[in-house]
Amino acid sequence: MAAGPAQAASTPPPRTATAGGLPSPAATVDPATAVGGPMLASMGITTDLPAGTPAPPVMHDVAWLVADLDTGDVLAAKAPHARLAPASTLKTLTSIVLLPRINPTKSYAAAAGDARAGGTRIGLVPGQLYSGGQLFQALLMGSANDAAYMLSRINGGIPATLAEMNATAKRLGALDTHAGNPSGLDSPGQSSSAYDLALFGKAAMKIAAFRSYDTARTVPFPGNPVPKASATRKATPGRAPTSAAASSKAPVVVDAAGTRRQTFQLSNHNTLLFNYPGTIGGKDGYTDQAHRTYISVARRGGHTYIVTEMGGTDYQQWRPTARLLDWAFAHGPEARPIGRLVEPGEVVAAAAASAAASAAAASASQRADSASSASAASAASAMAAADPSAADRRVAALGLAPGDARATTTTAVGAGALTAALLLGALGLRRARRRMTHAARH
Repeated sequence: MAAGPAQAASTPPPRTATAGGLPSPAATVDPATAVGGPMLASMGITTDLPAGTPAPPVMHDVAWLVADLDTGDVLAAKAPHARLAPASTLKTLTSIVLLPRINPTKSYAAAAGDARAGGTRIGLVPGQLYSGGQLFQALLMGSANDAAYMLSRINGGIPATLAEMNATAKRLGALDTHAGNPSGLDSPGQSSSAYDLALFGKAAMKIAAFRSYDTARTVPFPGNPVPKASATRKATPGRAPTSAAASSKAPVVVDAAGTRRQTFQLSNHNTLLFNYPGTIGGKDGYTDQAHRTYISVARRGGHTYIVTEMGGTDYQQWRPTARLLDWAFAHGPEARPIGRLVEPGEVVAAAAASAAASAAAASASQRADSASSASAASAASAMAAADPSAADRRVAALGLAPGDARATTTTAVGAGALTAALLLGALGLRRARRRMTHAARH
């Protein structure tokens, strides 16, 4: 029997969850160091709205954020820096890293390890060729974990790709993110936040290739090779016999190796794209640990808003996100910012400046210590020179005559001891004062 065309494996329907089964984020973010501003350290709902402006709709998410993508202003949020599992929204970061590194027109052979990916997959056929562009279609449209692993392997392997993802997250200012799996499947220690997802969405939307792959609704995707034409259907009077593959409605493509391949239709997983006018990008996700996660971007009437969600328990696909976007378009222009999305490199530059300032302060303190030591030594020498008879009195106390050679040595040692004693005393006083100063800060 001829093998049928490969089919994309869909994510199993998420099971119903209650809010009681989701994590309650603790207030662990210091407002003084919260990326984007101190108000974003809150683990509750935060807004700054004029009187009479309606609050955002009730969202069944552990965390969410609404920001103006044109200005970077964060307009409303709930626990934006809570560290939670990102699920497939992490593929946005994966694509930011890999799009510049992998040639979209070059063909690559799938490996058996790629095809063994768990969860959602496109159905890569080991040994068959796929272009870089087709793999990105699978990654962003179909949320395919096998495509994420194959792209990572092409990039030098999963560990190398994860290292680049984490370095990129740091450069973007996404300090709540630690990538442990390029597909976004749950991994020990893996985390992100609603704020970080907004940074990823902001960065990705500046990449033309990302926007192109991310917003395509349907594309034909290559599957198994077309079976040999040995098995033909019985000829209809007046028509030539045709093979089963040739009679299929799905188009046939020829890959870089000259192999004729069956195709199937790949449809975008982002249902907001089909149902919410103005949608220009986004990525959804789901795992048992993460529950519903979402990045969505829409533009209407000259305004562009990004919405991110994590730990969602409302599984009405695109509808919860649409309610939050509706609020943004209706009331975003009048909402006062509660923070902002930082620019790439801004947090790293601020950290470097802070480290440089600390090093300069330490160097200045060391120079002050050296100057104090020199001053104490000078004072001790001056006191010894001002009272030369003090040395003779110490010699006499030891029962030595002033002209005795031992007396000369004793005089020198005594003067040195006096200098040392005065110097140590001065340093001790300075250190004691420093300890008192440090204790007062606690």
